[in-house]
Amino acid sequence: MDKNEIQEGDLVELIGSKHFHQIIRVRTGEIIQSHIGLMKMDDLIGKPWGSVGKSHNGNIFFILQPALSDLIKNVPRNTQILYPKDIGFLLLNLAIGAGKHVVEAGTGSGALTIALANAVGDEGKVFSYEARPEMQKIAKENLQYVGLDSRVIFKIRDIVNGFDEENVDAIFLDLPNAYDYLSQVRKSLKPGGFFGSILPTMNQVTLLLEAFKRESFAFVEVCEILIRYYQTDADRFRPVDRMVGHTGFLIFSRMIQKKASSFPTENFDICGTDSSDQAI
Repeated sequence: MDKNEIQEGDLVELIGSKHFHQIIRVRTGEIIQSHIGLMKMDDLIGKPWGSVGKSHNGNIFFILQPALSDLIKNVPRNTQILYPKDIGFLLLNLAIGAGKHVVEAGTGSGALTIALANAVGDEGKVFSYEARPEMQKIAKENLQYVGLDSRVIFKIRDIVNGFDEENVDAIFLDLPNAYDYLSQVRKSLKPGGFFGSILPTMNQVTLLLEAFKRESFAFVEVCEILIRYYQTDADRFRPVDRMVGHTGFLIFSRMIQKKASSFPTENFDICGTDSSDQAI
């Protein structure tokens, strides 16, 4: 069957009137019940992506391929997940790509895990640490649902005892006390490797900045990502009434050799503070 057509087993995003929005996996013989009516999955198979379908009572809906951001925002969860706006930026800043080996601690519901697994490809690997078994169970189910679980190795452990992996490309900590674990990070991260974290409050960030000095991490960046959407009506084009503001501080750093830590790295430009990027 043409890849431009919906096949059994595909994840599809259904969007209709009356605030109907659902992501489901197409299974032969299944019927989806919703407030806009019943939808037969058999009717979707073979349709081109972007088609319009109808429920049993005539309500129409669009059939689309879900974006990664849609999958992340719609995973079952019982904790706050990272927003796509933060995830996209951290993937770039941690140089996450095909074939990379990445450690994350604080699996949560697996939203970031999904993005990491998608980015590292079949040749890469994500090692995800979580101290709470009940949380990681949800994450495993979410990774299985999107079909990326083969790229992730889940581990139940308090990372005070360190990581099993060595010479990994990047480590990201989604923990409120990330500053307590930099010595463990040093033992697992490759020389010059990428470190990242997200923290909600300023006092947590300052504690992490102090820990960077003790553990010889340099080229530090701290930022927050704000995003504003706009009305898409050409006659009333303006910002929407609400915007996604502060969700957390993103902190990035590079691990350097301890003998190099005496050099004043704050005098070296990095991409986030390059003078050529300053406002005119």
